[in-house]
Amino acid sequence: MTLDELHSLFDPQVLALIDAHTGDDPAAFAMRFHGRGDLPVRAMAEQIACRKKAAVKLPSLSLFPLLYTRLGLEQASGERAAEWKASLMQGRRAIDLTGGLGIDTLFLARRFGEVVSCERSEALARLAEANRRTMGIANVETRIGDSEALLDGYAADSFDWVLVDPARREHGGRSAGLSASSPDVVRLHDLMLRKAAKVCIKASPALEISGLETQLPALSEVIVLSVDGECKEVLLLLDRAQVAGKKPGIRAVCLGNAPFEIASGEDAAAVWVVAEAPGAWLYEPDAAIIKARLTGELARQLRLEFLNRTVDYLTSDRLAERFPGRRFRIEACRPFRPKSFRKELAELGITNAAVQRRDFPLSVEELRKRYKIGESSERFLFFTKDALGGLVWLSCRKA
Repeated sequence: MTLDELHSLFDPQVLALIDAHTGDDPAAFAMRFHGRGDLPVRAMAEQIACRKKAAVKLPSLSLFPLLYTRLGLEQASGERAAEWKASLMQGRRAIDLTGGLGIDTLFLARRFGEVVSCERSEALARLAEANRRTMGIANVETRIGDSEALLDGYAADSFDWVLVDPARREHGGRSAGLSASSPDVVRLHDLMLRKAAKVCIKASPALEISGLETQLPALSEVIVLSVDGECKEVLLLLDRAQVAGKKPGIRAVCLGNAPFEIASGEDAAAVWVVAEAPGAWLYEPDAAIIKARLTGELARQLRLEFLNRTVDYLTSDRLAERFPGRRFRIEACRPFRPKSFRKELAELGITNAAVQRRDFPLSVEELRKRYKIGESSERFLFFTKDALGGLVWLSCRKA
C-alpha cells in the first residue's frame, strides 16, 4: 500500500463505503467499482479481503474498524499468540524493533508505560499509528527507519524489554535461520542487551531449537507456542543475567480449549519407556510439545508409554483425560503386510479413513493410491513401527 492510498482510506466516505461492503466478495467489489477514479478501489478491495481474514486471526481487535495490508496481516501475530507473548513482558518501557501492522505493539502497550514502535515502511507505520488512534491507545511512539540505527541511538538501559520479529524472507523465499533474518538478531545480540536487560525474539516455527545458545549466549529460555494444535511461534528469551554456559530452559505452551504448559525438567533427557504392545489408546501430542522435544517429559508425567523408539506416538490401556493433543481409541493393530493389506481392509469394512504415517516407508499419497483409501473424518489409519521396529498399522476412532 502506498502513502497516497493510505491517505485516501482516511476519507470518511471511503471508510463508510468499506463498512457497507464488508460482506462482499473483494473481486466482485473491485469489478463493480472499476473505473471510479474518485475512489481507491484496489485499496478498498484489499481492506474488504483483509477484514474477513482478521475476523478469524484477530477476533476482538477486528471489532474495531482497523486498516490492514495483505502482507502485514499475513506476517502479524495472531491475537491469542500476541496476547500470551505480551504476558511474558512488563515494565516501564519497551521497544518493538519490527512494528509491522502493530499487533504485538497493541498488546505490549497494555503492559508498559511507554512503547516505541519501529518500522521501516512509512506507509505501514502510519497505518499502524492510525489503528492505535482508532483504539484509543496513546502510549506508543512511532519511529520510522532502520531498526538497528534507531536502537543504536538510544542510551544504554533505555528499555526494560526489546521485542523483535525479524523478517524471514530471503531471495523471494523463506528462511528459518536466525542469521538469515532481517534484522540479523545474532549480530544484534550484544546491542539489544545493552539497551535492555531482556529481549524476546519471535522466530520461525520451523527453527531448529537445539544449539541456539552458541549463537545467542544470553539465551535463557526457548518457548514453543501453539494455537489450537498448530505450532505458531518459537520465542527466544535473552537475559543479560544468564549464566555463561548454562543450558536454556525449554517450554511448550499449547493454547487451546484447555491451555497446557510443560517444561523440561532438571533431567532434560527423559527416558523413553516403550510399550511391549499398543494399549487401548493412542495419543499424538500437540505440535508444540513435539517441536520442543518434550514428549518424553509428557509421557513421564501422565504415565504413558511410547509406541516405538523413533516417533512421538504414545499409548496406554487407560484413557488420559487431560491430554494436550489428539486421543484415539485403537480398534485394531496389525503387522503391515503389503500383499494382504487390501484384503484386511476389506475384512474390516474400511474404505475411507484419515491417513497418517511416521517412520514408515510409504507416503500418505502412496498408501491412498495403492490401496484405494478414500477420505474420512471418522476413522483414522496410522502407519508406523512397533516396539521391535516392525511395520504396523492401526485402525482408530477419535476420542
